[in-house]
Amino acid sequence: MMRRGWAAALVVGVLVVMAAGWLLHQERRAPRPETGDAFSVTGVLSGEEEARGYARVTGPEPLEFPRDHGPHPGYRHEWWYVTGNLTGPDDRHFGYQITFFRFNVDPAAPERESVLATNQVWMAHLAVTDGDGGTFHHAERLSRGAAGLAGARAEPFRVWLDDWTLEADRDDRYMPLRLRAGHDRFSLDLVLDAVKPPVLQGDRGYSRKGSDPGNASRYFSFTRLSTEGVLRLDGMDMEVQGSSWMDREWGTSTLEEGQTGWDWFSIQLDDDRDIMFYHLRREDGTVDPRSKGVLVEADGASRLLSLDDVEIESTRYWDSPLGDVSYPVAWRMRLPAEGLELELSARVDDQELRTGFRYWEGAIRVRGTADGGPVEGVGYAELTGY
Repeated sequence: MMRRGWAAALVVGVLVVMAAGWLLHQERRAPRPETGDAFSVTGVLSGEEEARGYARVTGPEPLEFPRDHGPHPGYRHEWWYVTGNLTGPDDRHFGYQITFFRFNVDPAAPERESVLATNQVWMAHLAVTDGDGGTFHHAERLSRGAAGLAGARAEPFRVWLDDWTLEADRDDRYMPLRLRAGHDRFSLDLVLDAVKPPVLQGDRGYSRKGSDPGNASRYFSFTRLSTEGVLRLDGMDMEVQGSSWMDREWGTSTLEEGQTGWDWFSIQLDDDRDIMFYHLRREDGTVDPRSKGVLVEADGASRLLSLDDVEIESTRYWDSPLGDVSYPVAWRMRLPAEGLELELSARVDDQELRTGFRYWEGAIRVRGTADGGPVEGVGYAELTGY
């Protein structure tokens, strides 16, 4: 469960590591820390004391593009998050995730003059799931946001950490995007293009998670991106194609005391509808009433989903090999007003990222009925705070 002091511990720990210098501009294998060694994602997104001095998201504001594709350094945290389900030779299934995280570790800009002076720390996670081979591969990178080591810009769009990049494939347009990233055993070189327009999550992009209006984020999504390119795994290059999902989110204090984490789902159905929904879990075992999501029609029209609109029940669990966490890996989801009854299941049970931040993020299979007829789909689930 989340510990309230972990946010401050992260800031101190990152600054110490940055001072030592060995994390800068280098890739490392994803470690398997002993119990308690990993930072809590939810801990970093919480804490009123730690939020002082930063910009806050406190209500709806018009988003402005291309500006809002780029960074928002005055806020405490931000991410560019892409997941996808791909098909390779012989209909072999692969899932992938890449996320670029930006953290502002001090609301005051550094006083010293140096090309390496910065209050911005960057982290990126890369993962590939071999759904048919039953394996999961992941890596992590960290750097400071200075001297060109990591950063983001709006025009032309680019976000990067070392040679892991997500950028506009053409200087005069935001889409399509080119994703290039790799580790020692796997790599991705993909082109992603929007099939539907961006969707504003929550109240016109204002996604409130707590009773304080500032416990919120600015949040929008591209819920369906056509995807094609090359995936390399264990020395084999494979042409792949499929669909991806991209989330953009930034804020300062997202969660409040008593909220321990979330179960987040993105689903792309073969009837061309898309669903996002998340459960905010509380310490007492209940689901926070501010849990919400969105349903996106085939033509891109969208509508808000409240907790009353969606029923989610965990039906199977998997125990982490570290021995201290049990994650749900299968669920029953119902949207009665939409006539949807869905069964969700992990493509591979062990899709836990055991890096500096520990959480479960993985490809899921979707099967069920829509108004009594069969429907299938693909998706991703993210489980934090366990």
